[in-house]
Amino acid sequence: MDRGVYDIKNKFTFRSKTEKGLTEEIVRQISKEKDEPEWMLESRLKALKIFNEKTNPEWGPDLSEVDMDEITTYIRPDADMSDDWKNVPEEIRDTFDKLGIPEAEKEFMLSGVGAQYDSEVVYHNIQKYLSDQGVIYTDFETGLKKYPEIVKKYFSKCITPNLHKYAALHYAVWSGGSFVYVPKGVNVDIPLQSYFRLNAPGAGQFEHTLIIVEEDAYCHFIEGCSAPKYNVINLHAGAVELFVGENATLRYSTIENWSRNMYNLNTKRAIVEKNGKIEWVSGSFGSKVSMLYPASILVGENASSEFTGISFAGEGQNLDTGAQVVHAAPHTKSTINTKSISKSGGIAIYRGLVEIKENAVGAKNSTSCESLMLDSKSRSDTIPTIKIENNDIDIGHEAKIGRISDSVIFYLMSRGISEQEAREMVVRGFAEPIAKELPMEYAVEMNNLINLELVGAIG
Repeated sequence: MDRGVYDIKNKFTFRSKTEKGLTEEIVRQISKEKDEPEWMLESRLKALKIFNEKTNPEWGPDLSEVDMDEITTYIRPDADMSDDWKNVPEEIRDTFDKLGIPEAEKEFMLSGVGAQYDSEVVYHNIQKYLSDQGVIYTDFETGLKKYPEIVKKYFSKCITPNLHKYAALHYAVWSGGSFVYVPKGVNVDIPLQSYFRLNAPGAGQFEHTLIIVEEDAYCHFIEGCSAPKYNVINLHAGAVELFVGENATLRYSTIENWSRNMYNLNTKRAIVEKNGKIEWVSGSFGSKVSMLYPASILVGENASSEFTGISFAGEGQNLDTGAQVVHAAPHTKSTINTKSISKSGGIAIYRGLVEIKENAVGAKNSTSCESLMLDSKSRSDTIPTIKIENNDIDIGHEAKIGRISDSVIFYLMSRGISEQEAREMVVRGFAEPIAKELPMEYAVEMNNLINLELVGAIG
């Protein structure tokens, strides 16, 4: 399938890189390259030990093809970070130009932009009116150097290396990512965006995103990801740690469009305080295998979580995605709405967890999963786990799995629409509730990705 702009391959150049594999020497090399404090190196080495001790999960997709001896964990591109696109090397800048990142910033659709290429951020900027209000938005390594007290307070407190094998891998070799701090009462009214582009074949990308939204503040953060297709395995094991203060709201939107040689083993978690709110909007496209289950830990009374997600699995893809919510305080609320599409033998799985603790009296959850299979070769499963530790709760789960109705196609064809166009209309209509949750330009991108997936596969 021609993925157009997303399959741009630049010449593989670098300023420095590690050898393939994962050893203590490689971890020390990454830390030395970044001139990190001793506590960060110690954190990396502890995580490496945990990674070596843990095994792949026995549930979900087969990960036996992921061989760390064949993965390059760190590649520094031949570019320095800049806040001026003119200073970014032309070939790299041209890639982001084609992806529309500088244009979105120029048109003031974004109030801050970060762009990562392979293992390092090459561009970062924030509008002055936000920095004047005390908002910090920079790459994670600059955050570590300039704001060490804040980073040390929050780093690995939401996601720990013990969570699973690939969380440990992340903490051993993380590089790049974003650091956002929104002070009390500040409204970041125009979204911030970080875009992660993996160009190198046989490489891993392990960016770390840390966002802290203080009391009574608001922020919308958008994450974009893509990579060209190669005939070797690439690996993505980033981590996203989100902290939402009292009466604060954070919206975290993601459009992931990895290539079909990518194993996407990302980890995302949010801790939400009293009356705080986390809103997840997630679009999973591309990748050979995805295992992604954003988690909301509701630790404050009346805290809430909303998750809206869509995935599209085509031939040779196994997208195992979903959401997790832990109600750990009274009167907490959560909703999970997911949609999946599968075609040409693709596998789309919803795997979720709703856990209501003993003290979470009056908690409410509503989960809805809808799956659309476009042929008889494809597969879609719903695998929910629900743990309830008290009786004063309100919980509901609904799942629907089906195919496109022949009568609907017949009706549309009777109005002069071709069969292929009719099927495309039904798929786009199925996805519309997700698109409505995204800013216009990202809804357009999502619809374009759906059209790419549909080309030559329907009719």
